[in-house]
Amino acid sequence: MSSIRELARRCGVSVATVSRVFNTPEVVSQHTRQHVLAMAAEIGYLPNESARTLATKKSNMVGLVWDTDHRRPGWRHPFLQDILVALKSALSAQGLHLLMLAPDQSPGLPGDQRFLRAVQRHNVDGVVVIDNGSRDPAVLALVDAPVPCVALDLRFTGPTCTYITSDNAGGGRLAADHLIERGHRRIATITGPLPAWPAAQRLAGFRAGLAAANLPLAETAIAGGDWYLDSGYTAMNQLLTREPRPTAVFAAGDEMALGAMRAIHEAGLRIPGDIALVGFDDIEVAALVPPGLTTIAQDKTGIGTAAAEAMVAMLLDPATPPEPITLPTTLVIRGST
Repeated sequence: MSSIRELARRCGVSVATVSRVFNTPEVVSQHTRQHVLAMAAEIGYLPNESARTLATKKSNMVGLVWDTDHRRPGWRHPFLQDILVALKSALSAQGLHLLMLAPDQSPGLPGDQRFLRAVQRHNVDGVVVIDNGSRDPAVLALVDAPVPCVALDLRFTGPTCTYITSDNAGGGRLAADHLIERGHRRIATITGPLPAWPAAQRLAGFRAGLAAANLPLAETAIAGGDWYLDSGYTAMNQLLTREPRPTAVFAAGDEMALGAMRAIHEAGLRIPGDIALVGFDDIEVAALVPPGLTTIAQDKTGIGTAAAEAMVAMLLDPATPPEPITLPTTLVIRGST
């Protein structure tokens, strides 16, 4: 690989001029910039990222914070994976790298400083925070940090913060309306981890849909889950033991719906003949299971792309964070209803 000195010699300029082309291009004439960049492409020169970081005080790195703790299988969740692919792709297109941040575990470090210290240690230019279903002080502390922050499904607002979310309440209402239109009156729900904002919004929208049809949601028709497969299985088994047994269930996440589907089958019941089922997310496997899972689709690619665009906007203008974005949800009807 060619060195900066070789590039400067071939261009007939100083090493300092080459450095300015890559680090502070606004101070170099357009003719010189084009000449240096063309020669760099010809000889395969790539600027040293460490040196560029020192010169510009920017790392071109965006930190990713999503602390599930060691007991949770969060990183394998298919909904999260789709968002991460879109986020990484959109950031890469802007020359930014995505770095997964682990909390700093230094002895004596206050608990609410664990992610702030990681941000400082890695010198990231901004942070994307994904909801972990908790109110972790170390995550909440990022709201007041001077680094730009984009949150997904967390209402982070402040001088350096914004957030991206889906219309979770509207999605819950869509699920209720669909099941009511199918003629169901004994309708139960498996919630996400309350009081996490997305879970609470989905439950509120679902409850509002039932109330509009004069169908109150009894406490015995609510079972709690944690977004993952096993919790849906456990919650569905709980609902099957309660009277009156529901004829339809809205699971606030597709993985929980798949767990519920397993419990229904094991009980010798038919879907949708005995119990209709609606999920939320529209993960890939929802269309593949028999019967296909009716679900509320989120725009996963749109969420990741919008988060990247908001981050880029704040890096360009740190004093003006973009307005929060709520993306629509849609009903996808398959065989489970």
